[in-house]
Amino acid sequence: MIKKLLLTPFQKFIKIESFAGMLLFGATIVALIWANSPYGEYYENLWQYKIGISFQSFELKKPLILWINDGLMAIFFFLIGLELKRELLVGEINTLKKATFPFVAALGGVLVPVGLYLLLNQNPDTTKGWGIAMATDIAFALAILSTLGKRVPLSLKIFLTAFAIIDDIAAVLVIAIFYSTNINWMFILYGVILIAFLGLLYYTRKYSFAIGIVLAIIIWFLFLKSGVHPTIAGVLLAFTIPIKRRINIKLFSDHIRDILSTLMNATDDDDQHLLTKDEMKSIDNLDDLAFEVRSPLQHLEHKLHSLVAYFILPVFAFANAGVVISLDYDFDFALMMNIAISLFVGKFVGVALFSYVGYKMKITELPTGVNFKQILGISAIAGVGFTMSIFIDNLAFYEDLISINSAKVGIIIGSFTAGIVGYTILRLTSKRVEKH
Repeated sequence: MIKKLLLTPFQKFIKIESFAGMLLFGATIVALIWANSPYGEYYENLWQYKIGISFQSFELKKPLILWINDGLMAIFFFLIGLELKRELLVGEINTLKKATFPFVAALGGVLVPVGLYLLLNQNPDTTKGWGIAMATDIAFALAILSTLGKRVPLSLKIFLTAFAIIDDIAAVLVIAIFYSTNINWMFILYGVILIAFLGLLYYTRKYSFAIGIVLAIIIWFLFLKSGVHPTIAGVLLAFTIPIKRRINIKLFSDHIRDILSTLMNATDDDDQHLLTKDEMKSIDNLDDLAFEVRSPLQHLEHKLHSLVAYFILPVFAFANAGVVISLDYDFDFALMMNIAISLFVGKFVGVALFSYVGYKMKITELPTGVNFKQILGISAIAGVGFTMSIFIDNLAFYEDLISINSAKVGIIIGSFTAGIVGYTILRLTSKRVEKH
C-alpha cells in the first residue's frame, strides 16, 4: 500500500506526459496538413503577425511565433528547471548510485549524436546545427511507452524520465553557452542580481508568488535584450523556488484538529449566509496552513504541468512543425538526412553502447525488472527529439528558412523512425519477459 502511494505521483506524471505526447503528435499533423494545403499562406501569415506593446519611446512588438518560442517556452523551461531541482534534491538522480546509470546513458546520447552529426556534415554553414540531435522529447517518448501498457515495467519509465532530464540539463547548457549571440553583459548582470535577490528573499523571509511573477517578467525582459535566450532565465528562476515546506504534516494536522473543533462547535443556521468572525478567522487560518504545508516548488510544478503539457507544447508544435513538403522546395537534403541519421542512429548507438559498457564495467546497474533488450528499445526511443530539437533548430539557423525547414523534416523523419523501431523492440522483448 505504501509503495503504491509513493508511486502514484510519478504514475500521474507519466499519464500527463503520455497524453501530451499524443497532443504533440496531433498538433504536428494538423500543422503539416495546413501548411501544405491551399491555405498554407494563412498558416505562415498567422505566425508572422506582430503583436506587443508600445508607448512613448518604448516598444516591444514581435511576431507571434517569437512570443511562443521566447515567451511561452520560457514557462516550459521554468518547469524543466523545477523538475531538475526536484530530481537533484529528492528525486531519481539525487544520489550517485541513482544517477549513474541514466547519467552514463545520457552521456552517450549526447556525445555520439553530436559526433556523428559533425562527422557527416560537409557544409561549414550547417555545422552550427550539431546541437539539434542531442535531446530526447520526454512527452513523445512516454507516449510511446504508454501504448505498451503494463508490458513495460515502471522502473523502465523511471529510467527514461531520469535519462531525459539529464539530457535536458545538457541541452539547457548548450543553448546558454553555444546558441547565445551578441551578449550584453550588463543586462545579464542586472538579471543575475535580481535572481540572486529573489533567491535570498525566498530563503530568508517567505515565498511570494506575486513578487516572484513581477520580478520574473523583468528578468525575462533583461535576458531577452541581453542576447542570451530568455528561456535560460526560466531555468535560473526555477532554482530560486524553495522546495522546503514551512510546517510539517504533524504540525499541520494538529492545527487542523483545532480549527475543525472550532467549526464543529459552531451553530450553523441554514438561513445565515454570512460567516461569523470566528468562522472567518478559522477559515483564513485554514488557508494559511494549506499554503504553509505545501512545498512551493512542488505546488508550482503541479500547477504548471498541465498548462505546459496540454497547451504550451502543443501550441509550440503547431506553430513550428508546419513545413511545406514539396519537390519544388529547395530543401537541403544533406542536412535533412544528417539530422535524421544523427537522431536515430546516433541516439540508439550512443545510449545503448554507453549503457552496455557502463554495465559490463560494473559502473552501473540495470533498473529492477529490466533486461538489456529493453534498454535497446529505450535507446531507440531516445531518438525522438522533436520539441527540444526544433527549438535548437530555430536558434541554430536563425533566419535561414531553408536550413530551418530542412532540419525540421529531418527531425520528423528521425523521430518517427526512432519511435517505430523503439516501440517494435519493446513490444517483442516485453512479450518474452511476460512468459517468465
